[in-house]
This record gives sequence, structure tokens and C-alpha cells, in this order.
Amino acid sequence: MSSTNSSKPSSPPSAVGRRCTRSGCGAHAIKTLTYIYSDSTALIGPLSTYVEPHSYDLCKEHSAKLTVPQGWSVIEHNPDRQVVEPSPEDLIAIADAIRQSFSEEIKPRTITPEVGRRGHLRAIPDQK
Repeated sequence: MSSTNSSKPSSPPSAVGRRCTRSGCGAHAIKTLTYIYSDSTALIGPLSTYVEPHSYDLCKEHSAKLTVPQGWSVIEHNPDRQVVEPSPEDLIAIADAIRQSFSEEIKPRTITPEVGRRGHLRAIPDQK
């Protein structure tokens, strides 16, 4: 008989080896399907990092064949695979801007006190 140690921290579920949640399908999951019932929307995107209780992991075939109830909309999120990196010209422009900001002299601000004023109140003589 084995006992479980509840004080041992559990590690997050791994995306490696997750299977399609469609019954009878043993293919590897590649996408996650989530229903947003209040908006009558099905959201399908990349495989989530964690297994969520109200989400469904789907394989390539089942994610392509997804159908939703009439009147529902499907939002498919396909993040761009290409990462846009700055061009060499962009990097040179950034470096020049940084160099320029350090090379400019910072002029000290001089504060000139107001002469003859002792506060914000003043006395007004009676004009009788």
C-alpha cells in the first residue's frame, strides 16, 4: 500500500506526450480548444502549456475538422512563426540615439528666489 505525500510540490503538466481528447483517438495533441459559452464562440489555438479543466486538446486531424453549433463563431489563433528582428540599420540608429543622449551636456538649472516677497499673504492698508 503506497501513501502519497501531500507536502511534495507537484510539477506542472507537460505538453510532451499529451494526446487528443477525442474518444478513440490516440494521436498527439497540437492545439487546444476552449469554448466561450457567453459569446457563443470556440477558440482554437496552439497547445496550452497547462491542462485546463474546460479545454480540449486536439490532434491535427480533429482540429482541422472542428465544427461548432449553428450560430457559433470560431476564432483560430495562429501566432506568427517568424520573429521579426530589428535590421542592422535599426540597431545603428538606436546606438546613435543612445550615444547622443550621453554626449549632450546637462545644463544645471538655476533657481532665482523672488526678492521682497515673504509669503502668499500681504497686508492692504485701510483706504478711509
